[in-house]
Order: sequence, then C-alpha cells, then structure tokens
Amino acid sequence: MFTGLIEHLGTVSHIEVDAAGATLIIADSGPILDDCHIGDSIAVNGCCLTVTEFDKTENGGWFKVWLSNETLERSDLDQLNLERALGAHARFGGHFVQGHVDTTATIIERVPDGDSLRLKFQLPEPTPSRPSFMRYLISKGFVAIDGASLTLTEVTDSDRSFGEKIMLGKKKVGMKVNIEVDMVSKYLEKSVSAVLEGDGPSGLQSLVGKVVEEILAGKGLVK
Repeated sequence: MFTGLIEHLGTVSHIEVDAAGATLIIADSGPILDDCHIGDSIAVNGCCLTVTEFDKTENGGWFKVWLSNETLERSDLDQLNLERALGAHARFGGHFVQGHVDTTATIIERVPDGDSLRLKFQLPEPTPSRPSFMRYLISKGFVAIDGASLTLTEVTDSDRSFGEKIMLGKKKVGMKVNIEVDMVSKYLEKSVSAVLEGDGPSGLQSLVGKVVEEILAGKGLVK
C-alpha cells in the first residue's frame, strides 16, 4: 500500500528486455534505500515493483526490478517518481494507492498558473477488453498520476479528459502518464452492481418492488 506522496526522483540507468518482460536498474536512488531489503515494494511512477537487488552506495545508490509484459503494456516509465511502501508506524497522507496502474493518459494541455501548472489529460478510447475509466473520475476526487496523489480539478466525460493543478511538471504535451483510479470507487461500483444486477431477492426488480410495496403499505393502499 502507498500514499501517493512521492519521496524521490530516480533515473533508469539500464534496461534488459526478455521474452516475459524487462529488468530495470534505477539509479540515483540512495535516499530511499537506507532501510531497503530484497523483496521490498517500491512504487515506480505508480507501479508497485519488487526489489530484486540493490546497492546503497554505488552510482548514487541503485536498485533492480523486473516488469512483466502486462505491466509494460499498461505503464509508461520515463522520469521516475519513487515511493517506498507505507509502513505500519507511518503517518498516513495522500490517499490509498495500490501501485496497480489501470491505464495511461496523454497530456494534451499545459497552462501556466502563477507558480503552478494546470495540466489536462486524455484517456484512450475504450475497447471491449479495456473499458473506460472515466466513470471513476469526479471533480475533487482522487487519482494517482505517475504515482503522485492528486486532486481532480475538472472532469469532462465527452472527450475523456480531466485536469489537475500541480506545483511542477517536467512532462510535455503528448507524453504519457500512468493512471490509477481510486480503488474505493471500484469496490463501491462492484457492490452496487451486485445488488442491482443480481438474481433472486437482490435483483433490481425485487428491490424496486419491495420499495414500492413499502410505500403503498405506508399509505394504507395494501395490506
């Protein structure tokens, strides 16, 4: 579990691709390796990855991770935001982030706003195998972008776009970012769908019928 509060920026120093995925070495990572162990989880641009090897001193500190083809397909790893997994003793900030990237979005607009930037992103068109994630995005709601916990400032369903106001941003228009929607909304959707689409007494028809019956009984129209 992560919070979306980025601790450090790392750099990919080596990539080795194989049939099942790719191995990355992420350098300039010393500040987050002081309590590192093999098998620890680190969020890399919002992807929860497992440390397979590390060195705290060489080349500014580095660690090695392996990414499956599934992760590579769903993610974009460029400039790297790094966050260690949340410790049980830590004070919680941000929002609940699993490190399981749902999709990528493309930056379509950058507008300076004082010391901040207003960025606008667009999700890809939905497909049968990958439905739209717009239904999980609401104004003032949470989203993790490249692993950073951010609050949505605008959501436009018609063109699959949403906006953020951030203090800095190195990525340019046309570049991709990793998106993880709020997992609470996913659980809520599944629970509501189970009630409305289920069979028997939990089905929508039975639910509506029960409500109507209670209203009529309250008015003395049925016994």
